[in-house]
Amino acid sequence: MSRNLKRGSAARCNGVVRWILIPLAAWAVSGTAAAQVWYLRGGIGWDGTADTRFRDADCAAVSPAALYGCGRGEDGAELQAAGEFEAAEGLELGFGYAVSPAVRLEAVFEYRRGFAFEGRANFLVPDREQSVRTEVSSVSGVLGAQVDLAAWGVPNLGPFRPFMGLGIGRVRHRTGETRMTFPRTETIVPGGSRTDWAWTVTAGLARALGERATLELVWRYMDHGEVGTGEGAGQVQWRDGSRTVPLELAPTRGDIARQGVRLSVRYGF
Repeated sequence: MSRNLKRGSAARCNGVVRWILIPLAAWAVSGTAAAQVWYLRGGIGWDGTADTRFRDADCAAVSPAALYGCGRGEDGAELQAAGEFEAAEGLELGFGYAVSPAVRLEAVFEYRRGFAFEGRANFLVPDREQSVRTEVSSVSGVLGAQVDLAAWGVPNLGPFRPFMGLGIGRVRHRTGETRMTFPRTETIVPGGSRTDWAWTVTAGLARALGERATLELVWRYMDHGEVGTGEGAGQVQWRDGSRTVPLELAPTRGDIARQGVRLSVRYGF
């Protein structure tokens, strides 16, 4: 299942590059040299919550063992942990090149500090305690293109110039320990790191603050690829402290995609 998900994610990213970014970049390079300028951009952002379902990368794994296994839980769904990632703040730094009055090419690096996943497993009947919690941080790098919509006849909104963009890149997630709490026991799942493809769609407004500085307010949708637990030593602890059983666990995976807003300043030089 994991290999199929990975192939599907890579195929989507390749499609974005082939049908959108490459033609857009080719059009951009044909722009006038007089408009060429380098710039730096720094900003902060906020991503909303994201529903996620963690499942085994291979539900039939035996050594190390799958955490959930194949089959269905007491709620009738596949064995899994379903919940959501909380909203997260991010810091970003961009470096770009305006190759025409209407088009900019940009590399953006972003760091999101620890944000929690909270959900429930479905081993037991729904009214029994089976909470799941972990924390994730991530670093991403995206190459993209931004297009000033005035070039397509879209009017300005007062002093604000609308623009849109697309990007593709890589993201690395780091997951801490996952704790699964049941009525009598707690299962501890090892953390781990995972790197995957990511892609973005943006729409924003830009306002000049001077000859070189520009303020940007942006809405962004980003597919962050897969996040997951690690492979290795875990354990089951009885909550009364009477017993501990070691486990060798295989990894689990969950997709993460969400929307957010960004506020940044672009400075040309």
